[in-house]
Formats: sequence, structure tokens, C-alpha cells
Amino acid sequence: MIQKNTVQRLEKKHSRIRMKIKGTPERPRLVVFRSAKHAYAQIIDDTNGKTLLSVSTLSKDLRDDVKQAKTPIERYKLIGIKAAKKALEKNIKVVIFDRGGYLYHGRVKALADGAREGGLKF
Repeated sequence: MIQKNTVQRLEKKHSRIRMKIKGTPERPRLVVFRSAKHAYAQIIDDTNGKTLLSVSTLSKDLRDDVKQAKTPIERYKLIGIKAAKKALEKNIKVVIFDRGGYLYHGRVKALADGAREGGLKF
């Protein structure tokens, strides 16, 4: 039996999730991506195939806040809050949350909670 590596398993989980979740112009998809050092959140309209906005730990307006955050969970929460603020500026109030194959626990949950705290509804 051939073992699959972590990335392949994650992609398979994400594809199963994506079969059920579609972002529309009225209700775009909030996607989470985690790398070893950074975190990314994007809001995507799947019908038009457009990324409406993106926020990450590398964003210029978040860099200082991210450096001051003591734990990774605090960083993810900041990303969620910033994504919600940007979405509200673009008049996006309701989204579908796509956890990207990751478990809804810890950092991913912190990002979702931050987005809710910022004013987005799932």
C-alpha cells in the first residue's frame, strides 16, 4: 500500500469540501490557506472566477500587528478581523467559510472567529 503525503491528503479533503461549497456574487467563499510560516485568507466569487480580496500575514497593513501578536492563534484572529473589515468596505456581509481541508480547530477556528468578530456572517 502506498502512503500519500500530507499535501496530497489535504488536497483530497479540500476537493471533497469544494464539491459541496460554491461561492456566488451574493455569498462569496472565504478560503483559508496555511503554510509553515504564514497564513492567508481570500474571498472568492466562483461563478466569475475572481478573487475579490485577500489578506495574509505578509500584508503591509498587518505586518506590525502580526509581529506584536504573541501566539499564532492571535495572528490568525487578526487576519480574520482584517478580512472582515475589507469585505465590509466592498459591501460583502455574508460569506461561505471554506476551511481548505484543515480541521475546524485552533488556528482555522481563530480566523473564523475573527471574521465573525469583524462583522461577517457565515
